[in-house]
Amino acid sequence: MTPGSTSVGRRSVIGRITAALAVVALVAVLPQTPRATAEAPPAGAGAPVAHDFHWGVATSGFQIEGSNPDSNWKRYVDATAPSGRVDPVNDAVDFWNRYPEDIANAAAMGVNTFRLSVEWARIEPAPGEYDDEALAHYDRIIDTVRGHGMVPMITMVHFTYPGWLADRGGMLSGGAVEAFGRFSELITQRWAGDGTLWVTFNEPLVFFKHEMTIGRVGPRDFSVFLDQLEAGHRLAYAAAHRADPDAMVTMNEAYLPLATEFTDTLIGDRVADVVDYVGIDYYYGVALINLTAINAAWDDFAAVRPQPEGIYEAIAHYARSYPGKPIYLVENGMPTRDGGRADGVNRGDFLRDTAFWLQRAVADGYPVIGYNHWSLVDNYEWGSYSPRFGLYRVDVLTDPTLERRPTSGVDAYREIIAAGGVGPDYRPVLPAAWCSLATIPDTCLDPVLVDGPRATLVG
Repeated sequence: MTPGSTSVGRRSVIGRITAALAVVALVAVLPQTPRATAEAPPAGAGAPVAHDFHWGVATSGFQIEGSNPDSNWKRYVDATAPSGRVDPVNDAVDFWNRYPEDIANAAAMGVNTFRLSVEWARIEPAPGEYDDEALAHYDRIIDTVRGHGMVPMITMVHFTYPGWLADRGGMLSGGAVEAFGRFSELITQRWAGDGTLWVTFNEPLVFFKHEMTIGRVGPRDFSVFLDQLEAGHRLAYAAAHRADPDAMVTMNEAYLPLATEFTDTLIGDRVADVVDYVGIDYYYGVALINLTAINAAWDDFAAVRPQPEGIYEAIAHYARSYPGKPIYLVENGMPTRDGGRADGVNRGDFLRDTAFWLQRAVADGYPVIGYNHWSLVDNYEWGSYSPRFGLYRVDVLTDPTLERRPTSGVDAYREIIAAGGVGPDYRPVLPAAWCSLATIPDTCLDPVLVDGPRATLVG
């Protein structure tokens, strides 16, 4: 992840919360997005889903593969881990070798979409030199995904890039866009078709935050960094459509409840003409009776109270901002601290509550086409193995066998997928938080109710 952790994925949490806190003072003057209700879906929000729904899981290469090649993040971890400030990544959960087991576990839940990222550093270890064995190994992974009846969702860059590009200045370097364009041409020609979905860059704003964390950019580089990613995305979008005219491509972004209009301006509006679906990462909400997101500022992700109903809020926002575009929740999950939470919320209940609000959104007319749970397995959350998001628990630092142990989320997700959601009598375990700060004053005066139509989401 992505939702990640220091990324929450998808990675991210600290970046998102830091960004959110930085703009909280502006909330009063930023235009607010009204909340939709079951009785009044917004004009242009689209029609109920009329095709197969994507039930997916999400992963990222650096966080799960192991045997990591030379990259910007590998260099940072190797240099920093001896100080004790970050965990060594080691071989993560060794997905590179154990992918048949993990992919089979996903398929056994009924999952029909599998998000993974391919490591640019592994595929192009030197400028212009492509590793045939790495490409062949990814062939085997992607063929295994397809062999289990699942559609691959391939992320091109999930915060990592080759060490040789880092030597040249990373994504700020003069040749970075062209180099990424060649890479995207190669992989789209190789793996496009058969319904493959694409994500070019994972969470651009959090990507920048990560680059600051590892010392590769500074605040003054922000505008140029986003310009570079936009240019790279446009090249990759064109490459994917050359390889498959029916390709579905996005550049996903994290939903920041305090700054949605601001982040739309920075990212979404710039690429709205070259995305085929809106990719959303939703992890946390902020409300007058739930200010626990502040705990993420010091990496205590498990102390943040989940707000599953906020996924409805995120969907409503993006449906208004980008009418006519399908919406896909490409990352969503709930962290634990080494497998536990002080509030006792378990992964199964969280998933059922989330499915409830997804169904409500579709029934209200929003064009939601898919949902990915972050993550299939516990992974390396950008500096730490303590935050856990996996449907399968893996104790990387203490269990040399890297055994995959199912959480309550596995049975819950299997049941949700089989039924197309939760049943008509289900009511959320977690009550909706009153007065969301993303939609002041609407949710204070007219809080969302759990009663209302819900759709069955057929995969």
